[in-house]
Amino acid sequence: QVQIVESGGGLVQPGGSLSLSCAASGSFFRIYAMGWYRQGPGKQRELVASITSRGSRDYADSVKGRFTISRDNAKNTVYLQMNSLNPEDTAVYYCNADVYRDYRWGDYWGQGTQVTVSS
Repeated sequence: QVQIVESGGGLVQPGGSLSLSCAASGSFFRIYAMGWYRQGPGKQRELVASITSRGSRDYADSVKGRFTISRDNAKNTVYLQMNSLNPEDTAVYYCNADVYRDYRWGDYWGQGTQVTVSS
């Protein structure tokens, strides 16, 4: 089994900052990419940022320059620092991990954490 657990999130005023973290645990061989997705009200889930085990990063255009993704491979943990938040960032944020176990790759998701940007 693989568990993906997010923490952080909450309510913040426009222009504020929040930090999310996500830890993967359980029985597996390795993790390749970890990332954050989000789904706003009435919208499809979209990629926010991802990072590979070698540190290669990818960001959605809408968050470039404001969000920073980082990773601790030893702890199987990924972080998302979100600055200059605006109401359009309001969404449920989901953590995703590409995990190799039982001789195959699989996609695992966390339960999601709510981020609300409002005055």
